[in-house]
Parts: sequence; structure tokens; C-alpha cells
Amino acid sequence: MTTSETPQVDAVETAQEETLAPLDLRSLFVAGVHFGHPSKRWNPKMEEFIFGKRSRAHIIDLSKTITSLKAAKEFIEKVVSQGGECLMVGTKAQAQNAIREQADKVGAMYINQRWLGGMMTNFQTIQHRIERLVYLEDAFAKDTIVAQTKRESLMLASEVDRLNKFFGGIKEMEKLPQVLFIVDIEKENIAVSEAKRLGIPVVAIVDTNCDPTQVDYAIPGNDDSVRSITLITQHIAESISAGKAAAKLANEERMAAEAELEAQEAAARAAAQAKAAERAEAAAKEKAAADAKRAAEAAKAEAAKPAEEAKPKEEAKSEAKPKTEVAAKSEEKPAEAPKAEAKPPKEEAKAEEKPEAKAETAVEEKPAAKAKPKAEAKTEDTPAETADDSK
Repeated sequence: MTTSETPQVDAVETAQEETLAPLDLRSLFVAGVHFGHPSKRWNPKMEEFIFGKRSRAHIIDLSKTITSLKAAKEFIEKVVSQGGECLMVGTKAQAQNAIREQADKVGAMYINQRWLGGMMTNFQTIQHRIERLVYLEDAFAKDTIVAQTKRESLMLASEVDRLNKFFGGIKEMEKLPQVLFIVDIEKENIAVSEAKRLGIPVVAIVDTNCDPTQVDYAIPGNDDSVRSITLITQHIAESISAGKAAAKLANEERMAAEAELEAQEAAARAAAQAKAAERAEAAAKEKAAADAKRAAEAAKAEAAKPAEEAKPKEEAKSEAKPKTEVAAKSEEKPAEAPKAEAKPPKEEAKAEEKPEAKAETAVEEKPAAKAKPKAEAKTEDTPAETADDSK
């Protein structure tokens, strides 16, 4: 076989692998998914998934396997499409290679060696070890590792290998996964218990010796066969790939919608700025017109100032004349006042004249008065005489 024919063989093999992906009874039967554990090791809770018994071993109902696997695939695809992560766990020898290959194919996180206690419940400590692994790998890649002796450098290299063995599949895990896919929940009971404690849903392959109530999505099937584990893991990987494609499409649509929204906002801002510029221009024009109007009015006022100043002068002159007249009148009034006051002297003269007249009349009447006393004397004598007569 030439070298040019080797890619064709690889393409045929991949095409054959793709033909195994569809879910049907034949592909599951050929992979040996229907084989269960010996009947003496069965779990009564798996009774609903058992089709029958053959050669002292239980046979799993593949129709229920197909239904359960479809439901599990839909759930994982939905979780991953919403931005979640699926952690694939399979530490038994039959599942290690299948888990690593399928996880690397779709870019999922995986653990195919021993599950360390507290992998999720004590994630902060585990994350420190992951950071240590990333630091050492980066230091070795850049040849900046700090080691005093060759023995120390070898110890650091062995530390990198040991950390890669347990954390190689979760080096990029920055937070807890949203769903777990587990092969053989009896062997991975610690992982199941941690997931239950944290409320993380679990999708698992359950054999006839397992308790299906321990997981959220149980896929009845043979968990001891490499082909069976590979087939089911391949379907789970496809659902993860479809979920990531949907998430990428949704992200692109969201980015497109955000870009469109930003474009609309930019257009709205541009329109608003244009309107604001128009309003500012109109306001500037109005202000310029108002300034020109005020300037014209100020010029008119300045031109009218000389005439207004001349008028006050004339008014001041005209007002000055009445003031002088008023002053003259006020000066004349005191001269007239004595005249008015001179009138009483006339009356006084009259009054003086009257006493003189009275005096004259009195002088004239004095003789009569003198005569009267005589008459009175005479009258005074008469009473005496009458008195004498009476005596």
C-alpha cells in the first residue's frame, strides 16, 4: 500500500465510525450494549431495564437504552448550548482511552485516572494544583525553570507528569462543571456523591448491578465492554459537539444583534447630534440677529442722545424762568405783607380815634354829669326833709 493510499483508508475508517453513530438496535447489539452482569449480582432497582436472562446473566432492554440515551443527549446538548460544561469521567481501564479520545475530539474536560476526593467539593485546593501544573509546563516550555541541580529539575519534571496524570483533562477548568457523564457509577461513587452534594446533574451508564436512582439520567448498558463504552461515549461527545455549535451560533447571533443594536444606537446618536447641531446653528443665528437688533437699537439710542440732551437743557431754561418769577413773587410778597399787616393799624387808628371821640363826648357830657349831682343833691335833700316832716 502506497503512502497516497493511507489517507483514503483513514477516510474510510472515519466514514465507518460515522455510520456507527446513529442510534439503532443493530449498532447497540453489535457493540454488546445488551450484556449485563450475572444474575446473582443484579440490583433489583434495575428490573425495569432488564429484558430477560440468558446463561445466568441478565440481558438489558436495548429499546429502553435508546430512549434513555436520546433523553441524555438532549439534556447535555441543552446544557452545553447554554454555555455549560460537561465533565466526562471514566477511570476504569476499559473506559480510559475512549473517554480521553472522545473528549479531546470535541474539546471537553475529562478525568480518566483516579478520582481524587474533593475534586469538586474542594475545588479551590484542586485549582491551586492546576495552576501549579500550568506554571511548571509554561516554565519548561520557555526553559525558565529554576533548579539548582539536575536532580531538582528531574523532580520537577516528575511532578509535572504526576499532575498531568490526574489533572491533564481539567487544566482549563476555571469553574465547576454543569453536568457529569460517568461510566460505572459503582466505581465512581465518590464522584456521584460529590455531584449530588453540589446539585450537579449526572448522566451515567448503569449496568445491572447499579442503582439507577443515584443519577439523574441513567443509560442502561454494558459498562465493562470497550466497544459498548466507546459507542455510548461517542454519542455523548456528539451531543457535546452539537451543544457547542449551538452555543457558538447563539453567540454569533447575539454579537450580530449587539452590533446591529450598536449601529442603530450610533445612527440615533448621529441623528440626535445632527439635530442638536441644527438647533445650535439656529440658536446661533437667532443670537446673532438679536445681537444685531440690540446693536441697532443701541446706535439709535446713541444718535437720539444729543436731541434728548438738548431738550432737557431747554426744559431747564424754561423751568428756570418760572423759578425766577416765583422767586421774584416770593420777594414781593414780604413787601405786600406789611400792607396786609398795615390794615390793623388803621383799625387801631380807628380804635384810637374812637376813644378820642368818646373822650370828647365824655367831656361834653361832663357838665351834664355835674348837673346831675346837683339834681341828685336836691333829691337827696328831699328825703331828709320828708324825714323831718315825719318827725
